[in-house]
Order: sequence, then structure tokens, then C-alpha cells
Amino acid sequence: MTGDPPDGTGLGRAILPDPPDSAGFAGTTPPDGPLRLLVVDDQAVVRLGFTALLDSQDDMSVVGSAGDGQQAVRLAARLNPDVVLMDIRMPVLGGIEATGIITRGSPGKAPPRVLVLTTFDLDDYVYDALRAGASGFLLKDATPEEILHAVRVVGGGEALLAPAVTQRLIAEFAARSRPVPPPELDRLTPREREVLLLVAGGLTNAEIAERLCLAGQTVKSHVSSLLFKLELRDRVQAVILAYESGMVVPGTDARDGITRT
Repeated sequence: MTGDPPDGTGLGRAILPDPPDSAGFAGTTPPDGPLRLLVVDDQAVVRLGFTALLDSQDDMSVVGSAGDGQQAVRLAARLNPDVVLMDIRMPVLGGIEATGIITRGSPGKAPPRVLVLTTFDLDDYVYDALRAGASGFLLKDATPEEILHAVRVVGGGEALLAPAVTQRLIAEFAARSRPVPPPELDRLTPREREVLLLVAGGLTNAEIAERLCLAGQTVKSHVSSLLFKLELRDRVQAVILAYESGMVVPGTDARDGITRT
């Protein structure tokens, strides 16, 4: 990660969802106290900039920082942060590999959620980060307000996945693998399958409710139910499954064919 000033400006536009009515993964509850954060980047000036910005908030506390992925893995296991802000290209151990290790967690302990620091043109890294278990992305030119919002969204158990990245990134990523429908899909009701398709199309709960003429709370229940049945962590993983299973054909709009009822 290069060229980012220490005051948090110019750090990249966050890939943000619409206002956080999006369902997080089933069973997630926000922490009681301030969000415990781990900042990981190979450049000290960037770590200092993020730390200064995040520590200025009453509901956030930076509990540690790391200059490479190997150190990040050690600190995540020892400090148990709620969110890890993870750079991708680092020495010793890269951010993708570190993300995979950290999100697997330890027995009996919920793993931290990882917010990846990236640039929009690093598509290959974004695909790999999704597969490794990242919950969202933060682009390098984000404003301080977008950074803080991104951290709160991920810390609250939600995924940062906007329609723009849904179509460009996920479809292209899934096109690399042969669709294999998992048997868990048979657990879904017809309505839950409809909702999954719309989630794969990048729609928020509010947009899905409008599309299907349902109450917002009903949609939220459907999303939580399908995540539970498919044993998925969050909406990001649901989108990946929809493409990898062949429910959605890469290069097409997942919202096609869904009509109001």
C-alpha cells in the first residue's frame, strides 16, 4: 500500500452498502464496548494515519498494529480484535493468506472480521480476499467518514458489498470455477431462493422488500434463514455461492427473472 497520507485523507473510497439495513450473518451481535481494531499495513505512516483516525472515535479502540501478515496472525490470536483492517501486498506473509488464517479462528472463539484495504483495479486480489473470508473492502482514497462508516458496518456484523462490486467482481471471480450446486441449496424455500438471487444482484433488504412487495423485517428474516441453512457467514459468502453454484450465470444480472408477487 503506497502513497497514503497520515491524516486519513486520500485513503480511498470505501465500497459501502446502502444504509445499514442489510442483514449481517446469522448470530452476530455488535460488541458491548468500543470496537477493538487491529491495523495491518507494511507502511508505518499508513498504520499511524489509520490509528489516529480510528482512536479519535469514542466507539473504537485500536488494540494493535502489524507490519506484515505473519505478525497480524499472531496479534489477532492474542488480542482478539473485532475487526482487522488488512492490507493485501505485504512482506513475509501477504494479506490474503493472513485473512484466511485469521477468519478460520480458533475453537470456541468467534474469529475477527476482516476489512481489506485495496485499490479497485486489483481485481485478482479482491477475488482471493473474498474467498479467504474477507467481509468487505476499503479503497485507498476513502474519506475519513467513509472509513469510519465501513469499520462500524463490518464491526456490527454486516458485509460491505455494493451492487457495483457485486456485478464486476463476483461474476468474474466465479467464472473461473465450474458451477457445482451444493446440496444445501435444497434446504431453501422458493422465496428464500428468490431472495438469494436478489442478494446476489447486490440489492439491500429495503430494495428486495420493494421488489417482492414484502415487509422489510420479512426480508431480513429470509436473509437470516438462508444464511443459516447454507451455513454462510454473511452476504458476501451468499453472493459467491450464488455464482459458484450456477444459480447466477457470470456476466448476467442476477435480478433478471425476479418479478413482483
